[in-house]
Amino acid sequence: MLNHPFAVARRYIDAVLVAWQFLFPQHLISRFMYWFTRIESPAVKNRFTGWFVGRFGVDMQQALETDPHAYNSFNAFFTRALKPAVRPIVTGGNELACPVDGAVSQIGNIVETRLFQAKGRYFSLESLLGGSRELASRFRNGRFATIYLSPKDYHRIHMPVAGDLEQMIYVPGRLFSVNPLTTRTVRNLFARNERVICVYRTAAGPMAVVMVGAICVASIETVWAGQVTPHRPREVASWSYEDRPVHLERGAEMGRFNMGSTVVVLFGPACVEWAAGLTADTTVRMGQLLGTKTTDRQPAAPADA
Repeated sequence: MLNHPFAVARRYIDAVLVAWQFLFPQHLISRFMYWFTRIESPAVKNRFTGWFVGRFGVDMQQALETDPHAYNSFNAFFTRALKPAVRPIVTGGNELACPVDGAVSQIGNIVETRLFQAKGRYFSLESLLGGSRELASRFRNGRFATIYLSPKDYHRIHMPVAGDLEQMIYVPGRLFSVNPLTTRTVRNLFARNERVICVYRTAAGPMAVVMVGAICVASIETVWAGQVTPHRPREVASWSYEDRPVHLERGAEMGRFNMGSTVVVLFGPACVEWAAGLTADTTVRMGQLLGTKTTDRQPAAPADA
């Protein structure tokens, strides 16, 4: 019960624990991390990488390069490739692949235009998508999955289903942490943080993959545009790909976090069903079954941002 004394006390404790994030210069800290994680001096990057592997229990045997000191910088280690065999991609015409390693934060239905965040908190589809009503209308009453990537996880993002890129949108914002504590405490978290929205036409209808930034996430990249954040000026920007198609197959890499964060995947109404057993806190791996498309859909017409 939300008004139980223990629940009330927990909310106050959580609020105190995240209060520092409202006071710290989030973007300045992240710009420092951008510089620090690209230092190539062995004396710096090897010591920090070794500490990181031990502190977070990173399984280097799954990495294509198993020696953590062989990477040119900490960022190169953090965005490391994996051995192909350790992340098999689901097969079959209707299956959707999980785009990332991580843990499910929330998964389910978009209720009209509201997405569940945590502990009675919701946020709006329109605000998540940078204020575009036209774009939000394509996902109204659809499906969403929010997946949190912890520091030890693999940090490349892959396609759940084959698709053609329509549009990429950069939305400036804050850089709150996206860990479970902050997710249940900060209102409208994923619609407040800096993010990159990628919109696709697929056989499962319209799909959006929203890469949400966070404190210490020094940059977000896509395979077609390279580094998107940090972005200057810090104002909404949109790129159309209708006249220069970018087609990506299921399981293909689409982007990466330079330091970790959260991905929100959106599908339109009556397009997909999520796999049984996927609930909040479920651990997932890139390539595993995320869901199935329910019908063959004609690609939807693009919407203006």
